[in-house]
Amino acid sequence: MRRERIVDVLIVGAGPAGLATATGLAAAGAGEVEVVDREQEAGGAARHCAHGGFGRLALTGPQYAERWVAAAVGVGAVLRTGVTVTDWPGSLTVDATSTRGLERITARAVVIATGAHERPRGARLVPGTRPAGVYTTGELQRAVHVHGQRIGTRAVVVGAEPVSFTALDTLRRAGVEVAALVTEHPRHQASRSRAAEARLRQGIPLLTDATVAELLGRGRLSGVRLRHRDGRTAYLPCDTVVFTGDFVPDHELARRAGLPLDPGTRGPAVDGAFRTAERGVFAVGNVLHAAEPARVVAREGVAAAVAVRRYLCDGDWPSASVPLRVTAPLGWVAPNRLTPDEPGDGFTLRTTEFVPHPTLAITQDGRSLYRARHRRPAVPNRPFHVPSGWVDRVDARGGAVRIALAGRADPR
Repeated sequence: MRRERIVDVLIVGAGPAGLATATGLAAAGAGEVEVVDREQEAGGAARHCAHGGFGRLALTGPQYAERWVAAAVGVGAVLRTGVTVTDWPGSLTVDATSTRGLERITARAVVIATGAHERPRGARLVPGTRPAGVYTTGELQRAVHVHGQRIGTRAVVVGAEPVSFTALDTLRRAGVEVAALVTEHPRHQASRSRAAEARLRQGIPLLTDATVAELLGRGRLSGVRLRHRDGRTAYLPCDTVVFTGDFVPDHELARRAGLPLDPGTRGPAVDGAFRTAERGVFAVGNVLHAAEPARVVAREGVAAAVAVRRYLCDGDWPSASVPLRVTAPLGWVAPNRLTPDEPGDGFTLRTTEFVPHPTLAITQDGRSLYRARHRRPAVPNRPFHVPSGWVDRVDARGGAVRIALAGRADPR
């Protein structure tokens, strides 16, 4: 028999973004605030990250997750783990299942904070056999830090972005030799280049302009075949490979709700107040932009709590919005809907190519809204930002606003 319940705010996802939203709402007296998560433990992916650097106090991932759990529960939010939302039958009603059985929950506002995941080998269409020893960064961290499993002896890390160096550190802690980092780009994309260079100087080769063309081995991985940009191939022996980065939003619930997805981010399209196209439904965190660090999505959660609280008080919701689109080599922008009443605090963009001296041009129907040269280069797998001061020049009845990146892609 299915139980039916009513709450004021339902938050789906107990990572830093969802917990920060819940903390802000419960502390502000927003009524009954409930957070559900399908995992048995709250805290999101951070709880698998044993390395430091989380938050202003440079906590480890588990410490950071524990702090947000304690904060949310401490101000009265209800936290329920092991609860899976299975369907979305109404605009503000979801069906869920847990060990307690089936239930239908209706809320005054729903916040989707389901996060993101790395594409596994299958989704990246890497051919070859299906041997043991193939991981994503998240799978690797769970295996090492949660389950204490033995990984292997020699690994290849596919990727050279900040998450890739986290995987490298996890492998080295587990006593695994790292044979190489492999990236399709002409150089690594770590945000702290000095730290990344220091790791590479420790003797770990960085193979650039290369991709993994095939996995080899039966039973256990025996090696990978690489293909370089110039067509050359090479064999690299290893018993472990870790596919890093290439995050995609966990947008299944948003799709079940019928929410429009942004073609760039592949997450729910939202405006600067985290509002989706459905009245009363918000989205926050890496379900919007896979993937930003925990401190960034927690900060979004704090801002989202203010927006949800405002909606609960006045019920205002935009009747229309202007889509925000990007052109190559930009990959996506977030937020990606513009509404007259909510310019937001700025926009985050990603590029797919190195551009050493990018000039950002924002237009609507051929009319210039913003143009500026950025001092820092645009680097794949790293965000860069644009302020929102130009939003008041957008015609609410006009066409899509377009963001283009002028500048030659870096050939090195």
